[in-house]
Amino acid sequence: MPFLREFGSYLPERIVSNAEIGAHVGCDAEWIKNVSGIDQRRFAADDESVADLALRAAQSCLEKAKLSASALGMILIASGSTERQFPGPAATVAHRLGLDSTPAIDVPLASAGTLFAMSLASRLCDSLGEILVIGAEKMSSVVLRQPMERGVAILFGDGAGACLVSPSEGKARVLGSALHSDGAFAEDLRLPFDRPLEMNGRSVILQATRKVPRAISELLEKHGRKAADVGTFLMHQANQNLIDRIALALEVPADRFYSNIARYGNTSSASMLIAAAEWAEAGWPTGQPVCFAAFGAGFHWGALPAQVEA
Repeated sequence: MPFLREFGSYLPERIVSNAEIGAHVGCDAEWIKNVSGIDQRRFAADDESVADLALRAAQSCLEKAKLSASALGMILIASGSTERQFPGPAATVAHRLGLDSTPAIDVPLASAGTLFAMSLASRLCDSLGEILVIGAEKMSSVVLRQPMERGVAILFGDGAGACLVSPSEGKARVLGSALHSDGAFAEDLRLPFDRPLEMNGRSVILQATRKVPRAISELLEKHGRKAADVGTFLMHQANQNLIDRIALALEVPADRFYSNIARYGNTSSASMLIAAAEWAEAGWPTGQPVCFAAFGAGFHWGALPAQVEA
């Protein structure tokens, strides 16, 4: 029976305001706030890599769990913004944690990567033991590419989040997971090599608004629960307007959807676990279900509910 044992996160120090990023693309701060819900985001230093961000989140998570890296049976790192084609950051992070034979696997799925990795970890931990899932993104290196698109550049920030999935102990018991993919929309959200990110925002919003609530509802019903039973929804922090639309589709009060997008922007695959780390830091609400959900390029989407133990 898999458990979510602990979370961790890391945010770079540099704060980039709407006014600063808006000056690059000719739009004002209030417009950015209205279309996205974002006030500011963090940008990593020029010499900070995706692996650097991931390592800091991993260390945060392991420290909170009081677990040595040597106890890990696997590391999974999700990122869509790595600096090179291969090797990915997973092997680098494992090495810097002092590991020399523990499997370390990269999951190159933007935005939905950590949800997919958490699902895989929950299914593998019985045989492998403790699995560390990390999402790390340096999206600033993407959004600053020329020519800058104002509908893209204003959205993204940098950061990393981590989750420890355990086969035997934790504060929340994983009830199950559902993963979906549909390549028919692959061209609507893509990042070519050495070119700006290309996004059909209308298609992304439309498909996410349809697909995510359906995945959440079907999975909860399978486990004898309804959306109204969930105490907190921890979603990929893509856009506040999208989160509000999903809450409306599920007929759930918007305040049940944890949101930190105003402070950090969209940190792609890192966002859901950064939100989870902040939520957990405030105290796990015992006896309530919590539901993770994400939607990203591919399109890939899914949900993972967990019951917080009393």
